[in-house]
Amino acid sequence: MDIGKKLQALRKSHGLSQRELAARAGLTNGTVSLIEKNKTSPSVASLKSLLDAIPMSIAEFFATIEEAEQPKYFYAPEDFTEIAPQFGDAPVSLRQLGNASSHTLQLLDETYPPGADTGPEFLSHAGEEAGIIMEGEIEITVEDQVQVLGVGEGYLFDSRKPHRFRNTGQSICRIVSACTPPTF
Repeated sequence: MDIGKKLQALRKSHGLSQRELAARAGLTNGTVSLIEKNKTSPSVASLKSLLDAIPMSIAEFFATIEEAEQPKYFYAPEDFTEIAPQFGDAPVSLRQLGNASSHTLQLLDETYPPGADTGPEFLSHAGEEAGIIMEGEIEITVEDQVQVLGVGEGYLFDSRKPHRFRNTGQSICRIVSACTPPTF
């Protein structure tokens, strides 16, 4: 997916200039311009800030419409939808199960390579989120609390609180997480 082109089309369809979108998102006009030209990749947090300014969730931005004659209950790994920007040497992967805009729950299979994070900006969105670390370890910051969690440990918090995820370990971290309602 061409994230820059899609963001530009979305911005224009909402009648926003780059400058107005940047101001609403708390970013610089130059940053928005570089993202739209695919000259720089947005962090998960930056993309979330831009989409919040429209408003639209990351899940909606990357949504693929499920066109099934019958309800779909089961998903193979290739049926998951990648909802994180895939740039750089070690991008964060957020693979969504199903079409979150059709449900009241968003379920993600998250992968953080060593050194990867959700970006320098903190995330914040309506809802609650929870997860269990399946592999590796992850540093999670929620407001002023920072904790490194390992395999079998989990988290649960109000997603409106500023938060950030960062793999400070030497191996891949995998998390199975849920967000309700699906506002991420």
